[in-house]
This record gives sequence, C-alpha cells and structure tokens, in this order.
Amino acid sequence: MTPTAEMTDSSAPSAQSVSPACDLHSIDSSTTDLELVEEVLAGHFRRHATILQQVGPELTPAIDVVSARIGGGKRLRASFCLWGARGAADGRTVPGIVEMAAAIELFHLAALVHDDVMDDSDVRRGLPTVHRHFADDHARAQRRGDAERHGTAVAILVGDMCLSWSDDLAAAAADDVTPDVRRAVRDTWSTMRDEAYGGQYLDMLSQTEETTDADRTARILRYKSARYTIGQPLRLGGTLAGAPADLLEAYDRIGLTAGEAFQLRDDILGVFGDEKVTGKPAIDDLREGKRTMLIAAAEESAGRMERRVMADCLGNPELDADGAARMREVLHSTGAVERVEQRIVDLAEEALGIVAGAPMDSHSRCALTALIERCVWRRA
Repeated sequence: MTPTAEMTDSSAPSAQSVSPACDLHSIDSSTTDLELVEEVLAGHFRRHATILQQVGPELTPAIDVVSARIGGGKRLRASFCLWGARGAADGRTVPGIVEMAAAIELFHLAALVHDDVMDDSDVRRGLPTVHRHFADDHARAQRRGDAERHGTAVAILVGDMCLSWSDDLAAAAADDVTPDVRRAVRDTWSTMRDEAYGGQYLDMLSQTEETTDADRTARILRYKSARYTIGQPLRLGGTLAGAPADLLEAYDRIGLTAGEAFQLRDDILGVFGDEKVTGKPAIDDLREGKRTMLIAAAEESAGRMERRVMADCLGNPELDADGAARMREVLHSTGAVERVEQRIVDLAEEALGIVAGAPMDSHSRCALTALIERCVWRRA
C-alpha cells in the first residue's frame, strides 16, 4: 500500500512495505448506506427532541447541543458495521443494518460526551465539549450554583439520553430477524457495551499511577478501542446478516489487528496531531497522563534525563506548549514514535492479509481493505 494523504507527518518510511490495495474511493459504494445512516440518526433524534420540547422550552439548549453534534464525524464504526453485513451477504444490503450502524454511532456519541467529562476536555471535533458548553453558558448568565458542576450534570444527562436512544435503535434493527439471530445480535451489542465500559475504567485507573502497566495498557487498547471500533461493529453487521462462524472469526481477528493499529495512530495523533485537523488539542493526552503504548515504549528506553522530563510533564494539568514540546522530543529520542509506527505497519499488513483470505465477495473485501487503510493512515 502506498500511504495516502491520510498519513501523518510522523509516519515511518517503512509504511511503504504494505502491499498495494484498493484506493480510498472504493468505499464510495457505501455512500448511499451512510447517507441513510444520517437520515435514521436525524429522524430518530427528531422524534425524541419533539418529546423533550413538549416537556418545556427550557430543554431547547440541550436539544440544540445534541443537534449540533449528532451529524458528521468519520463514521468508521458505522462503515465497518455496514460492510460487515455486506461481506456476509455477498455485497447485498441487509434489512436493519442501517439502524444498527446508526445505533453504534449514537452509542459512540454518548461515550464521547461522557469521556470528555472524565478527561475534563474542552474541545471535541472543533466545538466546545458538552460540559464546557453548559458550564460557560451558566457562567455567562450568572446563574446560581457552581457552573462546572452544572455543566458536568447536563453532560451526564445528555450522554445518558444518547445511550438510551442507541439501545432503542439497536433493538429496532433486529425486529425482523429470527429469534436466534436477534439473541445473537443483542448478546454482541451487550458485550460491546460492557467491554467499552471496562476499557474506559482501566484507562481512568491507569492515569492515577506513576508508571505504565504494560499488560493493562494492552487491555485498554483492546477493549476500549480495537474491538469497540472495528471488531464489534463488523461482528454486529455480520451477525445481523447471519454470517457463518468462520467469517465472524475473521472479523474478530481483523478487529484486533486493524483496531490496534487504529488506536496506535490515535495515540500518535493525540500528541503530534494538527488541532485544526483533529479538532482536539494535541496537549490533552499529555496533561491527562494517558498511559498509551507510545508512552510505554518511551519508558522502556528512556534515560535518566528523559525520565525526568516524563515525570515532570506527563499528567501535569498545567503543562504548557514548551513542556509538550519537551515530551515530544523524548518520544522521538527514545525511538518510541519509530517503534509504534513500525507496529502500525506490521498490524496493517496482518489485518489486510486476514481480509484477503476472508470468505466474502471481492467488492466487500476491497471496501474493508480501503477502510482499514483509512483508519491506519488518517490525520484525524
């Protein structure tokens, strides 16, 4: 594969070693499905917004905040879900799959709203985070009570609403399938949620400790990101389509390999990304003290002075641009960036090999190949 414009500036030259694959335009055949996902999301939200509006006009600010955030995004999880179904159905559209893909995106929106509260992030996708929006609005209006607590409370409520709405859509997606398929879909949906919650808890726990636990970091990567972003969306789509066991097993393997590569790219973007492209400050992960594979790789090779820089900067809520620059230097000088980039290349090769041998039609195989490339070499 030749890296595309999705590649970051920090990508390793060895990325050229990945085999040629489909161009990114090959995913365009899912455009109609993704447009339908947007329509389902918008219609589902409108129905709930109407009920909220009937409660009283005071709900309008909350409705507006969700409305501004429910559209857009990369829709990677929805795309993997859609192609997971098509891959199991010889490229055909599967009834209920659009609703399932939309449900995953609503669940993800809920997770982002809550994650921003936990990480105390101020910006998401170029907009103020939900808790920051309502805290600032509270302060501007000079209302009674603590503005920060109010913003947090509203964000928790907004996230809960999106979470419950996602469950409604997931249930609707399996309305017209056999009882056995319905149970399998619901089991997969439930497992996806529990794994994401568990991974998030481990992530929060890791930020309370002075050093990186390599085993825990690997489990965070697997459950909070790899399976949640790629593996479970593929499996949900495949299960809804009645996929055979060997294809579901391939989807799981694709999820673990491509999903890890996705998160490793995310870790690099979290420190080296362009805020104008990512929509999130590249200093947040350092301030929060996220114990990523990138940090673990740096700790393994860091000398005394490099460890001192990491101790001073990582997890420091007052970290400034100069401190962040020192951390970036350490990540390069220890070889952490180079090793993580090489790991991404190796994982991408493995994932693409699994896709090449998976029992699916050529069109779905080409689309999944392009989606994996998009995940691995993206800039946001």
